[in-house]
Amino acid sequence: MSELDAFREDTRQWLEANCPESMRTVGRREDMVAPGRNQKFPSDDARIWFERMRDKGWTCPEFPSEYGGGGLDAAKAKVLRQEMQRLKCRAPLSDLGISMLGPALLEFGSEAQKAEHIPRIVRGEIRWCQGYSEPGAGSDLASVQCRAEDKGDHYLVNGTKIWTSFATESDWIFCLVRTDPDAPKRDGISFLLIDMETPGISIAPIQLISGDSEFCQVFFEDVKVPKKNMVYEANKGWTVAKGLLKHERKMISELSQDFIGGTLTLRQAADEYLGYDKNGKLKEPGLRAAITRHEMNMRAIELTAYRAHLEGLAGEPDSRIPLIMKYVSTTEFQVKDELMTELLGYRGLGWDDAYFSEEELKSSRSLLFNKSLTIAGGTNEVQLNIIAKRALDLPES
Repeated sequence: MSELDAFREDTRQWLEANCPESMRTVGRREDMVAPGRNQKFPSDDARIWFERMRDKGWTCPEFPSEYGGGGLDAAKAKVLRQEMQRLKCRAPLSDLGISMLGPALLEFGSEAQKAEHIPRIVRGEIRWCQGYSEPGAGSDLASVQCRAEDKGDHYLVNGTKIWTSFATESDWIFCLVRTDPDAPKRDGISFLLIDMETPGISIAPIQLISGDSEFCQVFFEDVKVPKKNMVYEANKGWTVAKGLLKHERKMISELSQDFIGGTLTLRQAADEYLGYDKNGKLKEPGLRAAITRHEMNMRAIELTAYRAHLEGLAGEPDSRIPLIMKYVSTTEFQVKDELMTELLGYRGLGWDDAYFSEEELKSSRSLLFNKSLTIAGGTNEVQLNIIAKRALDLPES
């Protein structure tokens, strides 16, 4: 038995012995376990599952063991994900610190920054939010105007960030700030870590069409930030930002539709709401073709992700694939939502009426929420331009 096969067997046995049965179901957004000062568990089993995975370092399996992570290489981390998927184990912890900031700190952070923040991310003691977009800097992110003035032993931050997910629940924010207003826009940006309890920070939630208010606008008024909280170098924050965006796009492309919405599949919806003709085929040929095309695309996405994984293990990663995967994955999420709405008919348009089932209500909210996925991490329109230039090497118009 190879080392990897032995690891798979050990992992399978450990998961079967330690993952509670109630955690072996498709997770909903409300079941998500977030870290930090406001940490709450939807059930005792969720807490037990988190604590067991935390103690093993598997809340962040690929983070170095010296910081409390699992210390797994890419191959073993892939095995862990596969075995968790086989049992339908929920993620024990969800946070931008795990999927985005942590990997960026491991690449660009100082040893002191890693030692301070990475173990707390692994243990679920700190929740992070992202301070990138501004009212005048969305798709053109390098146009950020939130200022950080050098005051000797600290920076003084003034400005605002918008579309900041879960800012009201977060402990810290990682921010792009302008430290040199006279430099070319990409050259005058720095990357700061800011404690959300620092005086001068205020937060205003934003109501979304999905009914949620997880997005916020964050205001900074004479906020003092110690210089030790700058990641990498002054005016080199765009380098960190680009590195972090790679992880964000990967995270978004891997989001499970079952987690975002409900557990009803297109086939189950077709069985219940549409029915079949005498030949055993869906009554609507157009819908039948559209569902088949969607399932083929999802299978192609899955196989492409696996190919990218194997190329990475072989030391030959293709940097173009994450750019493409983010676009095609988020697009197919929306295709599924639209097909689901067609299958459900008027029952896919409910909002909070008791006349509709829980799955029907989730379907309508999922349709609206998933619209944001083609904006987060870079809008699809901008993403297509990047793909054309970097992946396809097409000439600029």
